[in-house]
Amino acid sequence: MTERVEDIAVALFAELFIADQLARSRITRLLPRGMELSQFSVLNHLARLGEERTPAQLARAFHVTRGAMTNTLAKLAWAGHIHIRPDWDDARQKFVAISPAGRAARDEAVLSISPLISDVVQVLGPDRVRSVLPVLRELRVRLEDVP
Repeated sequence: MTERVEDIAVALFAELFIADQLARSRITRLLPRGMELSQFSVLNHLARLGEERTPAQLARAFHVTRGAMTNTLAKLAWAGHIHIRPDWDDARQKFVAISPAGRAARDEAVLSISPLISDVVQVLGPDRVRSVLPVLRELRVRLEDVP
């Protein structure tokens, strides 16, 4: 008996949702005290980019509302993990950059979650994980294009 495409799709998304929930829960518990997953994600993004972004660009990158991003940025600014400066050409716009303290906090967070994520990759096998990455990337890109 052949599986229907709909059944395969439901099974795929069920596994993705459960894996996402488990990963978020486990990683959140390992983050340094007081750091939220959303804050780590923004710090990690800014550290990888190595350049400033506007709050609107960050909100689009994380697929959250501007209000949600503003809340996360306010917490990061209060902790001294980011610098927010006005756009010198357009005072209505702001730019966000990771601070040295933010880079240190991000690095500490990476160290705290590395054993978990490395162990998962080791158990599954680096080659198997590497082989599934293109499929997951394509899935992400296709979902980004869906209205």
